[in-house]
Amino acid sequence: MSFSVHNLACQRADQLIFENVSFSLTPGGALWVRGRNGAGKSSLLRICARLLKPLGGSITWQGEDILDDPENYVGAYQYLGHQDALKNAMTVEENIKFWADYHGKADVATALAEFDLMPLRDVPAGILSQGQRKRTNLARLAASPAPLWILDEPLSALDRQYIGQFRKRLSQHLAAGGMAIYATHQDLELDGSKILELGADT
Repeated sequence: MSFSVHNLACQRADQLIFENVSFSLTPGGALWVRGRNGAGKSSLLRICARLLKPLGGSITWQGEDILDDPENYVGAYQYLGHQDALKNAMTVEENIKFWADYHGKADVATALAEFDLMPLRDVPAGILSQGQRKRTNLARLAASPAPLWILDEPLSALDRQYIGQFRKRLSQHLAAGGMAIYATHQDLELDGSKILELGADT
């Protein structure tokens, strides 16, 4: 299992955001994407999640190009961005189960328990607080067997307790052979995590 990016370039509104970005991940590997505001951190993650098209370069999953032929990549990753992917009319449990079912077998009960969401399981997402919505989104990771996690500021709106819980869950994911690409302002202190500094040598 491998994920590789080679000579990736990104352009937005006729402006070159970054170029010549290359990295690779193997089981247990993590990449911390850093850089000033506007350096392209979110754009890079969205390209890896196939939500944006790059200006140039290639991305492979298991040695196969995901930009031209994404068939083997669909369902292999979970993406968490700035905007939560929750349907307001659905309950916390229904939202988690929807995404977990999309990626394969679902372990919704474990996900609810890990982020203290059992008391909120039947509450519509539309009336959750910001922190509760973030925890519900993070619970999608615990419920899903997807090997690659692509995370854009996963710690925002979380208090200290849940930051620690998320760090523990991410470490378990990596220890089990999973992979992660993440952009955060805060160091997650993951052993062996690589660093990609956008806006420096890119």
